[in-house]
Amino acid sequence: MFTGIIEEVGKIQSITERKAVIECNLVLNSSKIGDSIAVNGVCLTLTDITSNGFSADISPETYRVTALNKLKTGSAVNLERALPVDGRLGGHIVLGHVDGTAKVKNITSTKEFYIFQIELNDNESNYAVRKGSIAVNGISLTIADVTDKLVTLAIIPHTYENTALKILREGDFVNIEADILAKYVEKFLSTSDNRSGINLDFLQRNGFC
Repeated sequence: MFTGIIEEVGKIQSITERKAVIECNLVLNSSKIGDSIAVNGVCLTLTDITSNGFSADISPETYRVTALNKLKTGSAVNLERALPVDGRLGGHIVLGHVDGTAKVKNITSTKEFYIFQIELNDNESNYAVRKGSIAVNGISLTIADVTDKLVTLAIIPHTYENTALKILREGDFVNIEADILAKYVEKFLSTSDNRSGINLDFLQRNGFC
């Protein structure tokens, strides 16, 4: 499990549909072969560690359905080690199981924030609510607004400068992981023995979404 609080921005040394080699420093501390590291939000297993980076295997399916296939040598990536049992959950619960990708539609800068607008697919947008959480390339972010499939994110300067968000451009694709709590709520409310009367209309009428 991860938190979406990025520890380090690494650099891709090489990547194929089978393997990634990543240059980094901080996340190597206390890491060992077999540990999990989120790379742009994708949970990967360390298979080799060197003095200046690590290698991780990638399954063809993971490579196909995530934005890892958009990376190339020199690309910056967000890195986070798995959360220790006694760690602090600074962001939200992130599993590293990417739901899909989304396209960056617009990026603007204001005096206080960087405004990102990303276009989700149908499945991802079902779990996007205003003031809710979403993981974008492994970063725990709060949704500022939702209009149909278009999600608006207000990024503070610290997050922008200390993650790989600063290298994104309009038209780029990012990994998306919806809030796992939203998925569990949907599952519980959709069971055949649910007699609570709670449905999407009820939640909308009472301001929950």
